Amino acid sequence: MNEQQANADAREMAQKSGTALKDLCFIAVFTAIICVLSQLSIPMPAGVPMTLQTLIIPIAGIILGKKRGTYATLLYLLIGAVGIPVFSGFSGGLGVLFGMTGGFLISFPVLSFTAGLGDELGISFSSKREGSKPQIYFTILVLCLIIGATINYVFGTIWFMIFSKSSFITGFTACVLPFIPTSVLKIVLVALIAPSLKKRLASVL
Repeated sequence: MNEQQANADAREMAQKSGTALKDLCFIAVFTAIICVLSQLSIPMPAGVPMTLQTLIIPIAGIILGKKRGTYATLLYLLIGAVGIPVFSGFSGGLGVLFGMTGGFLISFPVLSFTAGLGDELGISFSSKREGSKPQIYFTILVLCLIIGATINYVFGTIWFMIFSKSSFITGFTACVLPFIPTSVLKIVLVALIAPSLKKRLASVL
């Protein structure tokens, strides 16, 4: 009996170790993807380019889940904080992280967490109701994406206002207004792309 229990415990420990290793690998992979895509942007007709940094972060939260996605984002910030140029424009260091626009960077983990939470809540609520399941899922997911983006904008704008000693109008005009169209587009893209990617990767996740 003791030998059987010992074997069961050993198998459980091995399984946990394997799961932990897999989690670390996926966190590392998505951290690397965030680092690369943070340097890319897509020109838009309105003149303000759409950066891929805040597109991939909520996608990571949905695909990896709110916990692992947040860890990947935190690791990205840590890598940038030590001076490796992974932030937008190949920048890095504490001067950038705690600089005038640092509030947006510091609140990035909120984007991945709320996206992952929206995916979980969407699945949970839609599974409990008959009919219109996709609509329920996407409604909850989009609401959580909007909440995450709003927190990111509010925190980043207040941080900017404090550092630049500027008014609310100045902060809103500089940090929010020009980016509203691309933010709406990103939310739509994340809601459409991330759940499909998660399903395709379900066998390895």
